[in-house]
Amino acid sequence: MRDRRENPVPAFLYKAFVSGFGGLSLIYLIAPIVIALTMSFTSGQTLKYPPEGFSLRWYEALLDPARSATEHIAAGNSLKIAGLAVLGSLLFAVPATIGMTRMKRSAVGTIEPLLLAPLVLPSLVYGLAALIVANFAGFQPSLWLTVVGHVVVFGPLMYRAASVVAQGINPSLAEASTVMGANWFTTLRRVTLPLLMPGILAGAFLVFIQSLDNVSVSLFLADAQTTVLPLRMFALIEELLDVRVAAMSGILIGLTLVVMLVARRVLAPPRQT
Repeated sequence: MRDRRENPVPAFLYKAFVSGFGGLSLIYLIAPIVIALTMSFTSGQTLKYPPEGFSLRWYEALLDPARSATEHIAAGNSLKIAGLAVLGSLLFAVPATIGMTRMKRSAVGTIEPLLLAPLVLPSLVYGLAALIVANFAGFQPSLWLTVVGHVVVFGPLMYRAASVVAQGINPSLAEASTVMGANWFTTLRRVTLPLLMPGILAGAFLVFIQSLDNVSVSLFLADAQTTVLPLRMFALIEELLDVRVAAMSGILIGLTLVVMLVARRVLAPPRQT
């Protein structure tokens, strides 16, 4: 009989390719973060790598309300827009997720691509189109128009995250709650929403981060008084190569890592004994 043992050479090449390509991908992802953090601690006067020395002067300058007043206003506007975008996404994504679980599969296959379409459409194209439509409707660029744009573009992320969780929920749990005498609101509050909470929190995190970092939609829909942090960072790099941009990046990276670690611990499934 022929020896049907697996040839070790293709298996070795496969492992070498996966390990090598995966390692290069990790380096490509991590190296810019490390370089940005390193430059934020420079003692020099401009963005430069390698940094000239170690200093916290640029973090102190960034936190100084007198020197960085414009940056503080931009950060406040970005946080406000991101928070309102999360709330707006909740208002449509959670009901849409619950409604989709009660619809026929054929109807879901027709409606769901429409809900997810903003994820495919380039946000730059949407921002320009939204500005044109807003002008025809008589609306001017403003903070609230920016919030609406962010909800439309990033809200599907929350729907997608919640719908993935909803697919794993046993529908008999809600039916059992109804059979036991609970009304629809009690079932929603005590059964459905707690089961959907991991997807809702994951979607809220995605919407918040994407909204906080967005440039294209804010560029078209924000007015001159609504300075947002990403646009302010671009202006500082273009005009001065200001090291405070690296300090901003360092703070954002740190906050993102902390939130991710907390979310992983909170949302991690319980260990089975």
